Amino acid sequence: MKIAIGCDHAGFPYKDAIKQLLEAQGHKVQDFGTDSAESVDYPDFVHPVANAVEDRKAKLGVLICGSGNGVAITANKHQKIRAAICWNTELAALARQHNNANIVCIPARFISKRKALSVVDIFMTSKFEGGRHARRVRKISVC
Repeated sequence: MKIAIGCDHAGFPYKDAIKQLLEAQGHKVQDFGTDSAESVDYPDFVHPVANAVEDRKAKLGVLICGSGNGVAITANKHQKIRAAICWNTELAALARQHNNANIVCIPARFISKRKALSVVDIFMTSKFEGGRHARRVRKISVC
């Protein structure tokens, strides 16, 4: 599966470990940066990830920033994106199973790198349950 990934400076220390995990699982990872811990503006890296998922050039996305909020808010401005901030594996599973989330947002300043890897792993392996959840997900878009 093709996965898009991006981060800001706060998320940069986690990005390579997440990429390595995904590649070890056989995924192809498209990295939209940033490539250092030097301060950057997160929307510059979020929009390319969201565009890749929205345009079906990537099946899912991973975004990492300090709180997860900035990247989630920005990604969710895209009509076909359902980005979820996940700080534990239960939220990651439910985001996929019930909300058909297509981007996981990791709050790097609030969870360990080890926990972040577990969250990404569960997000990637969980499947949308459909059924009553599909009806609800269809009602999310406003246009």
